[in-house]
Amino acid sequence: MVYDQCEYRVRFEWGPQGVACLAPVSDAIVIVDVLSFTTAVCIAAARGATVFPYRWADDTAADYARSKNALLAGPRREGGYSLSPGSLTGLPRGSRIVLPSPNGATLSLATGETPTFAGCLRNAGAVARAARSCGSRIAVIACGERWPDGALRPALEDHIGAGAVLSRLCGARSPEAAAAIGVFESVRTHLAEALRNSVSGKELVGRGFGDDVALASALNSDDVAPRLRNRAYSVSCSTTACR
Repeated sequence: MVYDQCEYRVRFEWGPQGVACLAPVSDAIVIVDVLSFTTAVCIAAARGATVFPYRWADDTAADYARSKNALLAGPRREGGYSLSPGSLTGLPRGSRIVLPSPNGATLSLATGETPTFAGCLRNAGAVARAARSCGSRIAVIACGERWPDGALRPALEDHIGAGAVLSRLCGARSPEAAAAIGVFESVRTHLAEALRNSVSGKELVGRGFGDDVALASALNSDDVAPRLRNRAYSVSCSTTACR
C-alpha cells in the first residue's frame, strides 16, 4: 500500500487513519498529543501512576473508573484532576486514573497489538529509546485537534512533538518523518514561544491554562516512556520496554 511508508524504517502520519494504516506494519507506535493528553500521561506516569485512556467524558467514564478502582479526571474548568498537565503534578504516587480524551485516548486504544507509547516534548528522548527496543520500524502518529464539524485539524504542537521524537530515531526516514523533524528543528530554540503562539496554545492561554503550555514545552524534562498494556499506560524501563 502506497500510504504505509513501508520502504522506510521511521514513519510519520496523522490521526485515526494514520494509526489504522501504520500500526499493523510497525514494530512500535508512538502517539503524540502535546496539548494535552500525552503530556498529561507523561506527568502522571512520572509519578508512578497508571493511566487508563478513555474515549468519552460522559456518564460511562465514571462507571469505567469505578470498574478500574481509579480516579476519574474531570473537565479543566472544574479544577481537580483533568487533562490539564498542571493538575497532575500533585497526583499521589501510584495512583490509578481514567483520562478521557477524544484525540489522544481514542488513538491510543486503536493501535491493536502493536506496542504503543505516549510521547510528547517532555519525554521525546525516553520514548524514542523505548520504541527502538521494540524494533526498527517505528511509526509516530500526531493526533491533531478537531474542527467544529469533527474533521481533523493538524495541530502545530503535535507536529513539533512528533518531530522531537522522530529526531531521536535511527534508520531511513520517510519524507513525512523528515518534514516533521524539520518543523521541530525550526522552533527548537524557542519551543515555549512556538507552542504559546500556536492556535491550540492561544486557546489554552485564553482559558487561563498558560501554565499547561509551559509544562508541555519542557523538552526532555522527564525520563519516562509510558507504554500501553492491557489498555492502561504505565512506566516501562526503556531497556526492557518490549519484553
